[in-house]
Amino acid sequence: MAFLQKITYFLLLFVLLSACLTHAEEETKEEKLEPVETTTSEESKTEEEPVNEDEIKEEDDVLVLTAKNFDNAIEKHNDILVEFYAPWCGHCKSLAPEYAKAAKKMKANDPPVAFAKVDATVHSDLAQKYDVSGYPTLKFFKKGEVHDYDGPRNEMGIIDYMKKRADPNWKPPPPAVLTLTKHNFYETIQKESLILVEFYAPWCGHCKSLAPEYEKAAQELKNNDPPIPLAKVDATEESELAKKYDVQGYPTLKVFRAGKPSEYKGERNQYAITSYMKNQVGPSSRLLSSLKAVKDMMKEKDDVTIVGFFSDEKDPLLEKYLDANNDIREEYTFVHTFDDAAKKFYDIKESSIVLFQPERFRSKYEPKHFVFEGKEATPEKLQAFYKEKMVPLVGQINTYDQEKKYSARPLCVVYYTVDFGFDNRVATQIWRKKVVEVAKDHRDITFAIANEDDFQDKLKDFGLDDSGEEINVGCFDNKGKRYRMDPEEEFSEDSFREFIEEFKAGNLKPVIKSQPVPKSNNGPVKIVVGKNFDDIVMDTSKDVLIEFYAPWCGHCKALEPVYKKVGKHFKDNKNVVIAKMDATANDVPTGYTAEGFPTIYFATAKDKKNPIKFEGQRQLDDFIKFVNDKATVSKASKEEL
Repeated sequence: MAFLQKITYFLLLFVLLSACLTHAEEETKEEKLEPVETTTSEESKTEEEPVNEDEIKEEDDVLVLTAKNFDNAIEKHNDILVEFYAPWCGHCKSLAPEYAKAAKKMKANDPPVAFAKVDATVHSDLAQKYDVSGYPTLKFFKKGEVHDYDGPRNEMGIIDYMKKRADPNWKPPPPAVLTLTKHNFYETIQKESLILVEFYAPWCGHCKSLAPEYEKAAQELKNNDPPIPLAKVDATEESELAKKYDVQGYPTLKVFRAGKPSEYKGERNQYAITSYMKNQVGPSSRLLSSLKAVKDMMKEKDDVTIVGFFSDEKDPLLEKYLDANNDIREEYTFVHTFDDAAKKFYDIKESSIVLFQPERFRSKYEPKHFVFEGKEATPEKLQAFYKEKMVPLVGQINTYDQEKKYSARPLCVVYYTVDFGFDNRVATQIWRKKVVEVAKDHRDITFAIANEDDFQDKLKDFGLDDSGEEINVGCFDNKGKRYRMDPEEEFSEDSFREFIEEFKAGNLKPVIKSQPVPKSNNGPVKIVVGKNFDDIVMDTSKDVLIEFYAPWCGHCKALEPVYKKVGKHFKDNKNVVIAKMDATANDVPTGYTAEGFPTIYFATAKDKKNPIKFEGQRQLDDFIKFVNDKATVSKASKEEL
């Protein structure tokens, strides 16, 4: 028994020892696990190494650059192409896959070319530094020196372009734009039969934007036949030159012909500049040698023709005619003749400058042609003569000439199927002649016919796009308002005359293109539509800041959160209203024209007809300062207090 007791004792002791060892091992495991758990705590996060902001990330073989790492990336790569983009930009989205494919292949090029991108909406300082004015803008850097990318926007085009520039022997072409100063200006413009000169200021943003386009145009035009030089003058350094040529803003462009200046009237990009200047080569008028040539030319034209009838090449009036036409040669057809038979046919007794309307637009109530009768044939007087006589009693308004020829108000337009082809010319003229009979009695109104298919947008503005009638009529008054004639099953001269008389008498109700007036309009930014514009913006008891926007405009979308903060800032100020209007869906009154989006005006209570355009930086503080500086009602209130 004693033996059995001893064995039992040892067995119990063994079990107890085993249990203690197991418990100790579990505690050890728990102790080892504790550090793993603490790595997820907030305390351990603060002990992690900070993120390296200089590190360059890569997406689809394209380096992602920021303001922090940009300079390092440029310094690191001998050849690097950089795209400045906006996330919402459609062109940027289209470029992205082509750019990525090119980036992948150029990694393996010898020498390699790095591809990078910068979100210009986030890193706006970088974009401003490199004169980024649109998206996408591409710049390539060679050994740190920046160059404009003006190549294709597809994979192979980008690759070919960058391979040439990655060649160690590649050098940019020397500048083609001449730099003029008072020491070489007069000699240069006298020597060149044709030259374009830009007067600029180094600090001017518009000048900086123009510079690359101007240089590219100069590179192209120096190879033209004949070459056309482009030059520039720093107007801040050469103030006497700027004053002499009436430079009042930057950039100002002047065309010089053998020293004689005229205004540059083209757009300001490479293609427009090159096209405009190529058209300036040679005399402004074409010589026609015979009466037959004059007649044939007029038959081909469906627009105004201006003919100079001169004695010979030495006729003094010819020189004045050519000079006057130089800077408007794209706007009219200019010809001249020395032929006696032509003079006799058109009953021209002496040297004259004559304007002819197309035969289809002539009527018995108008002269067959107009002869310039001014005593002095100066460019100003001749151009005024052309402008005054270029619109017939009832002509045709087209989409391409509506601003040039039909900007005068009041204007009444008769819309129908206008077709001067052989099969439809008779019907077209029947309706036009009815308009002529009314127009002759109302010379203070400009009348025109228009092909309805070309002006569906205008018909929609009048609410006539689905009238179903053959003839539709709309008038514009000199205040920018529209009036429509109620469609009739049978358009008649009498009903048209009655409508015109009611229009002139002010008895008609205008047609206003407008979104619905909001039922609730208590937000920090008031919603303005066509029908409540006068109630909100033209309220003479309040100063109003109004933004004209387009729903599709990326710049407008970027401005929205800032503009809402402006509204909140002035929400409790009863004297100031912050408002916005969709300019694509509502009528915009005269004086508040939006040529681009967003366009922002400040309509003071004291002068609603002359709003002040906001052209500053679009940050909250800038808006607040602008409103406070320009406010009229709140200032008056403070003065009274």
